[in-house]
Amino acid sequence: MPANLPPQYYEAERRLKSAEGPLEKIEILRTMLAIMPHHKGTDKLQADIRAKIARLNKEMQKKHVISRYTYYIEKEGAAQCLLIGLPNSGKSQLLSVLTRATPEVAPYPFTTTKPIVGMMPFENIQIQLVDTPAINHEFMKKWLKNLMTSANLILLIVDLSDNNIIDGLDLIMKGLEEKMIKILAPTLSDIGYIHKKVLIVGNKKDLQNTAANFDYLRLHLLNKNFGTILPIVAVSAETKEGLQELKSQIYKSLDIIRVYSKEPGEKPDLTDPIVLSKGSTVIDAAIAIHKDFANKLKYARLWGSNKFDGQRVERNYLLKDGDIIEFHI
Repeated sequence: MPANLPPQYYEAERRLKSAEGPLEKIEILRTMLAIMPHHKGTDKLQADIRAKIARLNKEMQKKHVISRYTYYIEKEGAAQCLLIGLPNSGKSQLLSVLTRATPEVAPYPFTTTKPIVGMMPFENIQIQLVDTPAINHEFMKKWLKNLMTSANLILLIVDLSDNNIIDGLDLIMKGLEEKMIKILAPTLSDIGYIHKKVLIVGNKKDLQNTAANFDYLRLHLLNKNFGTILPIVAVSAETKEGLQELKSQIYKSLDIIRVYSKEPGEKPDLTDPIVLSKGSTVIDAAIAIHKDFANKLKYARLWGSNKFDGQRVERNYLLKDGDIIEFHI
């Protein structure tokens, strides 16, 4: 069966040849994996790309701190989210209330001087949150691009009590673009840029007059054509208002699904999901368990996806969140 790869795949392949480091290569390889069609004709290509990603990850895991200017945070849990923002936006306090991390929280700027990691529980999975030093009006840390490239999602934290909130947001957007990171859909003029998913989090909604700033921010995003692609949530790290909505929006923005495996005649363990990217298939779930297991897979039976319970599905069947799979080899 022919692969029938789209033009965007070949464009990403060209970008891969000029990529400078392992983090950038991994991001491009993941893009290639996401945009290629998933069928028998691309099974070998998918396996090759996953093997390359695994080798690059292993290479980076030898050193958590690569140099004085470069940090690498090993991914844990279902996904990795990076918190960025201006001084006093409340990033560290937000990390503290969402996870068990204990960053220094103070009412003065630049409290965080290096990445701080915490694990956020969401239903039956854990999502890794990484707090970062505040973005300065003059520069963005040189190593921050490496963390942003590696992360699955960027949480852009803004202070809703700041009457100059639009200027602050535009400053961060400009800083991202200077680091060759864009959040709009790729265009032909974007060669060399890394495209990341972003969720805007308006913090300090417990303070007075923040509702008007939140509405103003949403209108600004719509006028800039960001409104249809950038989700935005208002929360208060101080009172914990809106945190459950934030967790749900983080999960939604990650574009991941949870599926469950079961043995024939047994009940599934719904506390231990297989976490996959949206668009994954039965064979992707099998590979996530073990490559050798996937090679032996003949077919699967499925519960969920509006199918009859136990209906037989093939290797390239497209999975949905909550599906239960019974593998047959």
